[in-house]
Amino acid sequence: QVQLAESGGGLVQAGGSLRLSCTASGRASSTYAMGWFRQAPGKEREFVAAISWSGGIPYHSDSVKGRFAISMDKFRYTVYLQMNSLKPEDTAVYYCAADERLRVGVTASEYIYWGQGTQVTVSS
Repeated sequence: QVQLAESGGGLVQAGGSLRLSCTASGRASSTYAMGWFRQAPGKEREFVAAISWSGGIPYHSDSVKGRFAISMDKFRYTVYLQMNSLKPEDTAVYYCAADERLRVGVTASEYIYWGQGTQVTVSS
C-alpha cells in the first residue's frame, strides 16, 4: 500500500500564490506517476497536473498552464504544486494521486492511490 499526505493548502487572495506538497510513504518505490487533481463543490474531480518519478515532461491542464507548475523530489518521494496568479475559480479541494503503471495519466481513473485532500480557497 501507498499512503499520500498533502499539505500547504489555505486561504489566499486572488493573484496570490501557494505551494502544495504531497509525500508518498509505504510502498512509495512502487509508484511511477504522481498527479494533482481538484474538486470544487458540485463539480467533478478535475485533472490539474502530473509528473513521473523518472523526470519526464510534466503535464498541466489548460486551465492552469502558465500559472501552476508541478515538480518532484524523487529522493523524498515528494511532489509539489506551485500555484501562482491564483483566481477565485481555483478554489477547490486539491488531491494528490499516485499510480504504479508506467505511464502518466490525466484522468482520475488512472490513479489508484489518493490522499485526503487539502482545501485551497481563493478570495476575490
